[in-house]
Amino acid sequence: MGVTDRKFDVVLWGATGFTGKLVAAYLLERYGAGGELHWALAGRNREKLEAVRAEIGRDTGADAATLPLIVADAADDASLTSMVDAARVICTTVGPYARYGSRLVAACARRGTHYCDLTGEVQWMRRMIDAHADEAKTSGARIVHTCGFDSILSDLGVFFVDGEMHRQHESHCAAVKCRVVAFSGGFSGGTVASMFNMLEEAGHDPEVRRVMEDPYALNPASERSGPDGPDQTGPVYDPDFDSWTAPFVTAAINTRVVRRSNALLDGGYGREFRYDEAMLMGAGPAGWAKAAALSAALGATTVAGALGPVRQLMARFAPSPGEGPSKQQREEGFFKIRFLGRHPQDSKKNVHALVTGDRDPGYGSTAKMLGESAVCLARDDLAVAGGFWTPASAMGEALLARLQANAGVKFTIDA
Repeated sequence: MGVTDRKFDVVLWGATGFTGKLVAAYLLERYGAGGELHWALAGRNREKLEAVRAEIGRDTGADAATLPLIVADAADDASLTSMVDAARVICTTVGPYARYGSRLVAACARRGTHYCDLTGEVQWMRRMIDAHADEAKTSGARIVHTCGFDSILSDLGVFFVDGEMHRQHESHCAAVKCRVVAFSGGFSGGTVASMFNMLEEAGHDPEVRRVMEDPYALNPASERSGPDGPDQTGPVYDPDFDSWTAPFVTAAINTRVVRRSNALLDGGYGREFRYDEAMLMGAGPAGWAKAAALSAALGATTVAGALGPVRQLMARFAPSPGEGPSKQQREEGFFKIRFLGRHPQDSKKNVHALVTGDRDPGYGSTAKMLGESAVCLARDDLAVAGGFWTPASAMGEALLARLQANAGVKFTIDA
């Protein structure tokens, strides 16, 4: 049975989790139940799925009674196969993905089912690419990781800036800088669990550490080198923004996704393309002090989290899986990110862009970005065949349009 003949356009796996419920509520509010988009909720426990269906109906004011439910288990290959065979796209929020996601990716790659998730686990993505890329190409499954704050905004931001550079000057960017101006939002228990799982793996396996430190870890095997070096670890002054900068917490994920996009777009940004991202902290001594303090805090957290006993102590004070920021925190959240695309010869032709969002980045906006990614994979006419893709290389202009029309994310060119 081909993917176009599947019963559902989208099956949302993990609908009973904190982020899963947010995605479910978004899809219900935007697309309804029993409308043009045929979608279903999926998880391990029918009673919990029924409770979520009732809850999102109350929260959105939409009729959710006819929304189908699918019961499956991440540890049961037969139930996973049955679920993926029913869907054009599996949209999953079940993490840590390195613990709970590998069988689902394998099933999608094997059965030709498209797939999107929210992972930021570089070491796991590398394992999935190496293990299943050939099978996904053969089956026609489009596998797209990092369809939330990690790493849609970075990936599509570069895609957007480079596209504008080409439209204005018939050239590609020699380099792009991503600078986070500000954001507001909280962390859920699922995100914390994924971070701790990555640190635990890195502590036990030197190869995992090597992959996580490699700037080109996610590139195709023949293209795992280039001009970019290690990630920023301390305060750095950026004259282009007249500001001191500090490391951005998800740069080690986003930068690798952007570089993979360049490779998958056949070097579309150029073989010597460079990309980096950081957080703007302000000018002068006060900016330096803030950049130094944030750099030290991030470094200390990483070192401490790599130690088993310390990591266990930190976990006691972190949110539990299923917990996260309140509705008010999500709705009052926001993000503001600037991009600078550097022209290869003439700095007067540099392109400046601004990306903003109307919800907290990690949950309110991420739920909408993931939901639109799933619908895009299911319903839009995309040029790519089966394989492991990035948001920009798989969905590009189609996803840009969806996010701006539906998800409260705006991409604008600064004059």
